[in-house]
Amino acid sequence: MAGAFAFVLKGYPRLSETFIAQEIHALEKAGLDIRIVSLRHPTEERRHPVHRAIRAPILYLPEYVRDEPARVVRAWRRARRRPGYRDARRAWLADLRRDPTPNRARRFAQAVVLSEELWPEVGHLHAHFIHTPGSVARYASLIRRLPWTCSAHAKDIWTIPEWEKREKLADCRWLVTCTEANRRHLLALAPSPDRVERVYHGLDLERFDAPAPRPGSRDASQSSDPVVILSVGRAVEKKGYGDLLAALAALPKHLEWRFEHVGTGPALGRLQEAAGRLGLGPRVRWLGALTQEDVLERYRNADIFVLASRIAADGDRDGLPNVLMEAQSQALPCVSTRVSAIPELIEDGVTGLLCPQRDPAALAAHIERLIVDAGLREALGRAGRQRVLANFGMRAGIERLVERFRAPPQRSAEP
Repeated sequence: MAGAFAFVLKGYPRLSETFIAQEIHALEKAGLDIRIVSLRHPTEERRHPVHRAIRAPILYLPEYVRDEPARVVRAWRRARRRPGYRDARRAWLADLRRDPTPNRARRFAQAVVLSEELWPEVGHLHAHFIHTPGSVARYASLIRRLPWTCSAHAKDIWTIPEWEKREKLADCRWLVTCTEANRRHLLALAPSPDRVERVYHGLDLERFDAPAPRPGSRDASQSSDPVVILSVGRAVEKKGYGDLLAALAALPKHLEWRFEHVGTGPALGRLQEAAGRLGLGPRVRWLGALTQEDVLERYRNADIFVLASRIAADGDRDGLPNVLMEAQSQALPCVSTRVSAIPELIEDGVTGLLCPQRDPAALAAHIERLIVDAGLREALGRAGRQRVLANFGMRAGIERLVERFRAPPQRSAEP
């Protein structure tokens, strides 16, 4: 075994990345000695319960060279004496020529600091996300001559160029990704079939245990007890909230419903303005970021869950959104789109309803169908929960990751 493992994350802790914290905690429970390296400081005061359960110490790297120049220079003076420094510098300069951006320079500076402040017992680097964290882990691994591996997810895969993915896949020891759609894409760029493996995140079913009975059979006829439509996600283009608001505006006026959104994001203000223009203001509640406990309560109080995922203009897209698994674990019927790996989870008409992306009319039709048919809501919710329990628990994925991490390394650590 490699000793301790340093997990390189873009930011920690983050409310929107519960799946990473869930994985780290489960790996710790399985006996792995983990350290956390964060490229950014936290920006949220709230924490999920799983964050409090994680024991791993945390190293925060300089977010920008200008913030801690002396720290970067001290690390560079030590790092340049290491045998692997020239290899790392050569790889970085080759990347910089193709991507001459400040962000690329910052990644190398962070890698230099990581190489010199790494815990001595760490023998393996693991990056969550193949883009920025993958670059920092790769450069640091070259400096220290340590193996590195990667978990790739969604935006990180679809918004970086193919040359970068090819080189990282050639250089890392192995990579896991959370959907079959992702695996097929990365496999076409990998040097060998065994370099890429699909490992679903899955749910910690102890945290998402059996739901209480839903609060009656709301039928959209009572303004005092409207059907509750829920969505959880960041306010960014790939989540399709513009499409969802348009769909809600198209619903028949006589139906009584309320929409609740959980999350934050750069487009939140624009979405709130759009809801006002569409006349949805009184029916919409913007709940902001919530803890996992509070989100669970929202799932259990809702009648329908909607996620209108779409492929963004820059290629960004969802992988397999954990919020869909979470909602289904609570027997909440889901409406979503045929984007990326969502059909790997939801079978249209059996465990939920799917429609094409960027199609508010089709989305509205599915939502209306569930609003007026409580029996269908119950049937789809029950089938969705059964599928999650049977196929998307996290235990199998964690067991496979433990096997991967404990496999004998192909490159020895620096003495």
